[in-house]
Amino acid sequence: MAAGHKIEIEMKFEVAAPGGGDRYLVAPELGPFTPSGPVSSIRVEDRYVDSADWALARAGFAARMRKTSRGSEISLKALNTSGGRLQRREEIEGPTDAHLNPRDWPASHARNVVLELCGDETLVEMLTIRQLRRLRTLKAGGTRAELSLDEVEIVGDGRVLEGFEELEVELKRGDEAPLQKLLAVFDGDDGLRAVSESKLVHAIRAMRSAMASMPPELQRHWLAAPAALLDGAPESPSAADPAADPADEPAAAPVAAPVAAPEAEADEPAPSGDATRDETAASSGALGKPGSRSVGIVAEDSMPEAARKVLQLHFSRMQRREAGTRTGSDTEELHDMRVATRRMRAAWRVFYGAFKAGKTKKIRRHLETIADRLGAVRDLDVLMQGLEAYRLGLDEDQQTGVEPLLSLWRRQRASARNQLIGELDSERYASFVEEMEVFLDAGAHAAAAVATPTAPHRVRDRAASEIWASYEAVRAYELVFPWADLETLHDLRIATKWLRYALEFFGETLGPDAPRLLARVVALQDHLGCLHDADVATKLSRDLLVARAGELSELEAAAIGAYLRSREREVARLRRTLSPIWRAVSGAPFRRALGRATAAL
Repeated sequence: MAAGHKIEIEMKFEVAAPGGGDRYLVAPELGPFTPSGPVSSIRVEDRYVDSADWALARAGFAARMRKTSRGSEISLKALNTSGGRLQRREEIEGPTDAHLNPRDWPASHARNVVLELCGDETLVEMLTIRQLRRLRTLKAGGTRAELSLDEVEIVGDGRVLEGFEELEVELKRGDEAPLQKLLAVFDGDDGLRAVSESKLVHAIRAMRSAMASMPPELQRHWLAAPAALLDGAPESPSAADPAADPADEPAAAPVAAPVAAPEAEADEPAPSGDATRDETAASSGALGKPGSRSVGIVAEDSMPEAARKVLQLHFSRMQRREAGTRTGSDTEELHDMRVATRRMRAAWRVFYGAFKAGKTKKIRRHLETIADRLGAVRDLDVLMQGLEAYRLGLDEDQQTGVEPLLSLWRRQRASARNQLIGELDSERYASFVEEMEVFLDAGAHAAAAVATPTAPHRVRDRAASEIWASYEAVRAYELVFPWADLETLHDLRIATKWLRYALEFFGETLGPDAPRLLARVVALQDHLGCLHDADVATKLSRDLLVARAGELSELEAAAIGAYLRSREREVARLRRTLSPIWRAVSGAPFRRALGRATAAL
């Protein structure tokens, strides 16, 4: 295959309601995939071009020019795509200089194709598609894919003709079999509709609908377009056939819980007697799958024994991630170590009173210090990764403009990492590890005494009240939610976190509704977490602009100010799309399903 020549493999879904796909960006698992790295956002402007006589379209190509962090690029995409739910399309890429005369472009296979088809003719713009793309990398074994949630605007004749939202997953590397399984997850979401058309086809349809209001010369130009281009954009879009040929697509059951659609009262988790495909997927997901969050707790366990199982699991995970955290070669190692320490700290709260206070006070104090050191580094990793992703979508001169902010965060991270390594090298940390091992080995000897034989002390006796108390703390925000400020929403995130931990820890003892309940709580916590991260980035950017107002160049001040405004828009977007995710947890259907889940104890 020639350099710059590839086959694009992807799946595409139209999102029915604004914000309806947000939960997939923050889901802890999607079918066989787990996310790798943070959610990033970039703005993309694609100019679709052709010769005046549509030479590229007549040859079966759509030509897209895009400015990236690496410079300007052109992609020649085949207008025809393969059948089946996973779409395959030929693509030829190459560099350009952003001008419309291909003779001036650097040498590439794409340039050769354009020159061969169009000659020396200067290209003309057909239309423009603007996108806010929010991206996340997914991994499943050796397979890597990129999930993107795109807010799309179609621009023609200098005005926005239409907007829509689309969810895409593109295979980047490895076997495509996991993508087939991921299709089953998305098929279970009524808020998504599988589509087989490209954004260009959608845009051409919008152009045709608006043609009567456009200048006569533009109308004449489009009337001369080849049928191969226009036939792909019927006046009335038809839905993709959900019943694809079985020969094209092997049937595959989802293997992890899809995030429950955050529809309020109408989308109640179904009772166990009416199992749906979503519930089948969920039952094999995060709460029950060995090697993920399986703790081994049973309803007859005493609370101290259940707590010991949770602590043992996450202490082992913390130790496994320590070496990678020390080397610093993979930020996910540090992230996973931090997650383990947070779960351990949560266990002390969820299982409060299970152990003699004198047996745990010193351990809890040391664990808090370690978690804080890990958190200081991880928080800066998230900030830097978000800014780096934003910077990729900028022009080269604008990229240098945000360097003062990035340099500041790098220095702060280096300092935080030095403190972390100092803590891990300290005698205090070695003592903590030793004391934790002794404590876990002690088992029942560290447990608090049971006052009487009839005192509630088993998971069966206590878990329901722990879960409901955590839920009550979340639901209490119902009174202030409509006008809550960011600080109040941050407090709601903390309350949601405790509910999540209670559902995770006791999940194996609950009814079949539990995985979907957990998925909704996770979606709320993660949405609030993204909101918090965007707000922190906004405040830190503003602090730098104020503190160094006399030192920053005009370019730097403008670039950092633009980043600040982008974070403010992200805060506004996340607030705007929060309500349905909140209602999925605060509504009566969730409570009824929670009652069924805890009734299984």
